[in-house]
Amino acid sequence: MKPIYPDDGDVDRNAVPGLRPVPTDDATSVTVDVDGETFALRPNECDGTDYTWLSGPRPGYGFGVGPTLGLSLDEHRENIRDFLAMVDPATGRIEDD
Repeated sequence: MKPIYPDDGDVDRNAVPGLRPVPTDDATSVTVDVDGETFALRPNECDGTDYTWLSGPRPGYGFGVGPTLGLSLDEHRENIRDFLAMVDPATGRIEDD
């Protein structure tokens, strides 16, 4: 059988697909306003960002994107705009088709 990961790569051979690490409380969040909405951005342990919609109608609702290392603030704002474009204004959440 052919190996999935190359031998010379920097991989975590103990990683389990589908399991997300529990965020730590020591991660610092940043508050960002985008088009009248407020989001908290917090780095996660997957080299990504968790975006929590603070001004939205559903407490704790948001999304995650990864990897986001090196993204500019404008690129984070674009991620938020993409999310808001998918949200149903009547429910405050993304509805399934």
